[in-house]
Amino acid sequence: MRAVSGTGAANAMLGFSPLKAMAMAPTQKVVVVTFGGGARDEETFAPEGQQYIPHLLNELIPQATFYTQVVNRGILGHYVATASLATGVYETFNNFAPVAPHSPTIFEYFRRDLRRPASDAWVIAPSNGFNRIGESDHALYGSGLGAHVILPKQLLNSVMAGGASDYEHLLRDNYESSVQVPLSGSAASNQVDLHELSKIMQLSVSDFLAHARTVSSPDELSIYIAQQLMKQVAPSLMWVTLHDIDIAHSGAFSLYTDAIRRSDRLCAELWSAIQTNPEYKGKTTMFILPDFGRDADGEAGGNGFQHHRTGDPLSRTTWMMALGHGIRENVTVDRMVEPVDLVPTLGRILQCNTRFSSGRPLTEVL
Repeated sequence: MRAVSGTGAANAMLGFSPLKAMAMAPTQKVVVVTFGGGARDEETFAPEGQQYIPHLLNELIPQATFYTQVVNRGILGHYVATASLATGVYETFNNFAPVAPHSPTIFEYFRRDLRRPASDAWVIAPSNGFNRIGESDHALYGSGLGAHVILPKQLLNSVMAGGASDYEHLLRDNYESSVQVPLSGSAASNQVDLHELSKIMQLSVSDFLAHARTVSSPDELSIYIAQQLMKQVAPSLMWVTLHDIDIAHSGAFSLYTDAIRRSDRLCAELWSAIQTNPEYKGKTTMFILPDFGRDADGEAGGNGFQHHRTGDPLSRTTWMMALGHGIRENVTVDRMVEPVDLVPTLGRILQCNTRFSSGRPLTEVL
């Protein structure tokens, strides 16, 4: 399994006591959830879409500062867009290429400037193609300064060794393309394998697999892992990328809206877990935002909700909410902002210098 996951370097970095890591952690914590897969206003906050987001609308928005116009000016592919969110720079690489972000990530800024251990920054990502999201190839940052990356689908696939009939519903890796991203040792050096993860979460591999059988989607497994990390490690910076919504590429509107409902519920569950965990309650800021939207129904060259190919305003414009420690409640901000504004905002909250980011801090939440 170590050969499959390429985790030699990660194992050395994971030599820590969870209780010690918690004791060392700074007071302020940040959780970022990307409402991944691309969601349109029509199926979220527009009047006709509010039926799909009861938790965001009725539970989280009243506690949040809510941005109504977040305009993505970059490439509308999920990996490259998520990399842009994590770096604060519009990355321009091939969305399906097995490459690292070129600009430093928020994880590297945080760890280098605050001298934080590897145990204090984590990414839980939806696809094998996200294996390098935690660490850039920037000359001044990069190797050894990134976040640990957990790929739930790859964990399951590697341990089952092809005999994963009980988990087939969790292993579909890419709804948009049949391209499979190969792994190399260096590319996967900050990934965590299932045996290491089971030690951190203090449960056996068999128990983990048994729990996986009880969930209905990869995103549910990701949130389960996030909650276990919060209990056992309490990292100061955690990034969770949901991806079930990208099933829209199948062309089934009902599956797309079901995934939005599930993402809505999972965001509320994660916020509830934050509020019931003494390591997080009262000192955590949580950001939720889609990576981008989806095509308009009448746009030539697109297929409406199914894809995000046209670059039309609907596919580029989405929303973001911030809630928790230091955030004003029930505030709506209608000015246009950009997703690259997230990283400098996180830098201000975490007190690290996001010197290469091209975004601007969101003053309403600082």
